[in-house]
Amino acid sequence: MSEITDFDALRAAMAENSGQPEGPARNTRAEELLTAAEKLNIPLAVIEALGHQLKVYNYSSEKGKMFVPFARLLRMWDERPEDFDEYETHSLHWVFKWVSAGMLDQPHIPLASIEKWLGEMEHRYRLAGHSERAVRSAEHSVAAHVGDVARAERAYAAWLAADRDSMADCHACELHGQGWWQAEQGRDAEALELWRPVLEGEYTCAHEPHTALASCLVPLLRLGRLDEARTCHLRGFRLVRAMESMRGAYADHVEFCALTGNEARGLELLAERPAYFTDDGQPRSRLDFMSVVALLMDRLTVLGLGDRQVPGPAGREWTARELAAHARGEALALAARFDERNGTAHVSERARARMARQPLVERLPLGVRSVRPAPPPAPAAAPVDVTGRPDLPALLAEARRLSDHLRPGAVEAWAAAAEAAEGVELDPRDRAEMADHEAMALGAEGADLFERAAELYAEAGDPGEALAARARGAYVRALAGDVDGAAVAVTGLYDEVLALYAADATGIRQTASVVMSRARILTRSAHGAEGDRAVLTGAKAAVREVLALVDGRTGEDVRLAARVAEAQAMLGELAGLAGDLETAAELFARGASAFVAAGLPWFAVEYEARLASLAHHLGDVAQAERALRAALEHGGQQLEAPGRAQLHLQLAEVVGGRGDAVEAAEHALEAAHWADEAGESATLGAWARQQLGGFLLRQGRWAEAAEVLEAALPDLTAETHGDGALVQTQWWLGDCLSELGEHRAAAERRLQAAEIARHWPEQHDHATLAHLAGESLGQAGLPAEADRAYARAGDLWRALGNTHGLIRSLRARAWLALRAEDGLDEARDLMAEAVRECEAAQEGAADEEARQQLTAELGHTHGQFGDLLTRSAVEDTEDGSVRDLFEEALAQVIQAVEVFASLGDGALHSRTGAELAAGRLEADLDRPEDAVARARGVLAAYEGYDGAVTGDGDAEAVRARRAEAEQLLRLLTERPD
Repeated sequence: MSEITDFDALRAAMAENSGQPEGPARNTRAEELLTAAEKLNIPLAVIEALGHQLKVYNYSSEKGKMFVPFARLLRMWDERPEDFDEYETHSLHWVFKWVSAGMLDQPHIPLASIEKWLGEMEHRYRLAGHSERAVRSAEHSVAAHVGDVARAERAYAAWLAADRDSMADCHACELHGQGWWQAEQGRDAEALELWRPVLEGEYTCAHEPHTALASCLVPLLRLGRLDEARTCHLRGFRLVRAMESMRGAYADHVEFCALTGNEARGLELLAERPAYFTDDGQPRSRLDFMSVVALLMDRLTVLGLGDRQVPGPAGREWTARELAAHARGEALALAARFDERNGTAHVSERARARMARQPLVERLPLGVRSVRPAPPPAPAAAPVDVTGRPDLPALLAEARRLSDHLRPGAVEAWAAAAEAAEGVELDPRDRAEMADHEAMALGAEGADLFERAAELYAEAGDPGEALAARARGAYVRALAGDVDGAAVAVTGLYDEVLALYAADATGIRQTASVVMSRARILTRSAHGAEGDRAVLTGAKAAVREVLALVDGRTGEDVRLAARVAEAQAMLGELAGLAGDLETAAELFARGASAFVAAGLPWFAVEYEARLASLAHHLGDVAQAERALRAALEHGGQQLEAPGRAQLHLQLAEVVGGRGDAVEAAEHALEAAHWADEAGESATLGAWARQQLGGFLLRQGRWAEAAEVLEAALPDLTAETHGDGALVQTQWWLGDCLSELGEHRAAAERRLQAAEIARHWPEQHDHATLAHLAGESLGQAGLPAEADRAYARAGDLWRALGNTHGLIRSLRARAWLALRAEDGLDEARDLMAEAVRECEAAQEGAADEEARQQLTAELGHTHGQFGDLLTRSAVEDTEDGSVRDLFEEALAQVIQAVEVFASLGDGALHSRTGAELAAGRLEADLDRPEDAVARARGVLAAYEGYDGAVTGDGDAEAVRARRAEAEQLLRLLTERPD
């Protein structure tokens, strides 16, 4: 730390410290600066250093330290008020409010002292001539804190009735406080209406909309406004994440996670801020934090995760159950201290109520990666008989009902029956069906068990079902890769079952099962023999045999109806293999409709998804969208998480492609949620989050998009997702951060994307990203780095033959050069180079349209050249030099006028803008007649304007030009000679 020897150095050091992150390091530096101020022997220096110290304490976790510097300031004011300048006088009275609120936060300060302080504040404000608005607001805070509702309502009314003056809190803070009281009284809708201007950005300050975004979460959930609650969480948490002083708002976000099924994200939030468990500088925010920690840990315990390890106070490991007890004890102990001070039970009642809150929604997907902790599986309730043992006949009846009607859960029902049957003597039919369904559950590994089932069916006297079981076994062999062996095996079974059917020795259901297994196996073989027409023809014939056997004979038999539907879809599959995509799509649609008509909509999902893919390939986007929506509807609760995620992601792509970013974002959000549930966060989930971020960006929801894209990035890899996805994500994120004013971070993202794109054969993206990085670096106050990025972009634009990009990079570098000391010459050279490049490109333009575009670019370059020269003269103290620069600037602007004039009416607004710039320069050069002529010329250019849009602008531009011209005329005609 360099020694501070004068007041200016002290002020510069305090300004620098104010820009540092909140926390103990900034507070320590403020203490050092106070010591340095005291050595200067300048009263105002000490006053400003005390004010700085008080401010950084207030915006930190060490709020309790601010009373000492304030007491000293007040004493200095009482002894020598003349030492305070106007600003410090205002600041002294302003921080009365901070101290008053700070006293409420400290339970060791007696309530009588707080009331006395409130009276002191009222007295001093009255002496200073201030309104009582801030006093009544402070009184309301005291009354609300102790639970005196009647007094709080009176103070609230008086607060609103009093005049706003310089001591009133800013509009944003006042509206937050008023909305908080309405929500506290159960008036959520009124609270949200009060907060609306803050949430929408109409009013902002250092801590708003941060706190309003946190406070509104539970009211929004209570009102069922879930989308808004999600948005406010993503926006708000981004704002408070880095602000150490906002533990109370941070607690609101943890609470939101606990109440919306986002317990895992709540744990992530706790892990980010370990110091919040123990920081004791502001006991009231610690009470809030420990209350929601207890709430979150209780939720985990209810979910069966009480023994899960969780983040907690440093020094030991914690389970959720242990941390719940610890946090509850800490919260109630703090609340008891406040209540003892206040003489009421209000704080403890509020804390207990908060810790006892129940979830307001089972699960609210957020779009960021957060997999809900999986509780231990609960045992399924099974029917029992009078002795309390499993009721095996009831279990068998239910399993048979489900399987006969192809209902979901049939395999699981047979498994439950088999478990209950252990040690029980069963007839062969029961054991056959148990073995059959166990084999189905095993999939490709169930071949041997299907054989065992066949033996039991034969023992039970059902040869047809035995053949069907063996045919199912043959099919799983095909699934395992032995297609040829399966085809040989099923051929014999097919011949046998047809013989039995002809002799009336088996029924149509068993026969259809064998015939369908054969059709499935032959269709499988067609996949492995693409182009072999004989195989394809054989597979089609096998499928048509299913239809010939069953179609028109299904009656009420759901199983047979399912055979018809599946056969239609299989014909579609074979048509696709033959390259007849239109027929394939038609047959998939027919098969899906047949499943729905049979009361089996969940079986339609696979074919509707295939139909969507085909329709998309054929360019029928509307059909693709209909099929995807139908698949989601028909899948219902039976649709498993991976399939649900895929369908939502595909639908997001289709809907987004037709321009509906709002609905597309909803589907991408669902896709991300279900991918997480499926355990595919790093693959499908990353894709979904990347798409969601893009759709949110298209809506201008920058903060939400940034949160989602940042959550996607760690899982996106070139190997899995392609480097194009990485570049696009970084690019989008850079755009978001730029809009949020986080320019240094935006530059980092854009440079990272440019580095990947640098290796691509086509370099346009590389050039664009380098250019954008230059913009961000310049806005971040890093001119040297920005110049390098623009120079890199310029080289790329030149290599690509993109003159427009090259010229804009040169102009940007010229403006950067102007910032540097003695940078005018370099800036002038760069602008001149831009003019030359543009003129050279004009001469070689490929066609008239390209020539006109380059001509317009030349006009803008001359205009910017003139503007740059004009601005460079502002700081020049030599009148002669200023005049020379203005003359040079005027010459450039006149050239801009001439260039735009050559383009005719299509460049009218650009020409008149340049005319007015020239007029202003002529006025500054004491040529009022020329300036007046230009202003009148602009007005004449718009005479008879009927509101139609001209070539390069609109009605608003016309109004603006007229207003500028009229203003210039007034200035020139009204000024004295």
